[in-house]
Amino acid sequence: MLNKNQIRDLKKMLDDRFFELREEIRLELLDTNDQTYIELAGRVHDTAEASVADLLVDLQLADIDRHIQETRDIDAALMRIAAGSYGVCSYCKTSIAIERLQAYPTAKRCHRCQVNYEHVYTRTKGSSM
Repeated sequence: MLNKNQIRDLKKMLDDRFFELREEIRLELLDTNDQTYIELAGRVHDTAEASVADLLVDLQLADIDRHIQETRDIDAALMRIAAGSYGVCSYCKTSIAIERLQAYPTAKRCHRCQVNYEHVYTRTKGSSM
């Protein structure tokens, strides 16, 4: 089990990363407003350039989506801290190693359960290509 100092340190890591992400999302959204698809598409002269413009917009939106998902993970970890269940595997209910939490403070599964989850998830999801 984690002690109060470990939880405090991990909570600070989560809070700091949350505020970093908020700023990154804000800046990316401002940049998106500066480089709208219409502006990019207005500069293109053929389908290859249009494809590049689409790709740039999609990549920027994918970055924003990834940041938003990470903020959701941080929020969930902070809720687990408040509920007293932080550091406990959501699957097998054993303690998550402090080293894992220091490397990945939003972890909700122990290493063994995470490996099993990824094995099952990648097998059932399959390739999208």
